[in-house]
Amino acid sequence: MVAKTSIDNLANEITSALAEYTTEVEEGLEKAKEDNAKKGVKTLKATSPVGKRRKYYKGWRAKKIGTAWVVHNATDYQLTHLLEKGHAKVGGGRVAGRPHIAPVEEQIIVGYEKQLEKVIKG
Repeated sequence: MVAKTSIDNLANEITSALAEYTTEVEEGLEKAKEDNAKKGVKTLKATSPVGKRRKYYKGWRAKKIGTAWVVHNATDYQLTHLLEKGHAKVGGGRVAGRPHIAPVEEQIIVGYEKQLEKVIKG
């Protein structure tokens, strides 16, 4: 049923409808951030290299800092750049990088954008 509104009350009705929509969008965006961060952690745990230091893949965490969600390796953060980009050996030569963070980052970005569109469209 459609409620009738007087002209004097129209501005109040529009304001309340926009406030309700804004709240829904904000809640949806927070949920999308959290979901994608946790999905990224799960993927990183599955795709991270396993070598002599077997605990590297277990260290991935998602943490909320302010309004943002950050995905990081809590146990072996020093290794992330070395494993992703490669590094020089002590005796000369190089160790090839194993890109495992960048593909997951792209996946998270695409997933977040899709959820963002769904939330905004309603």
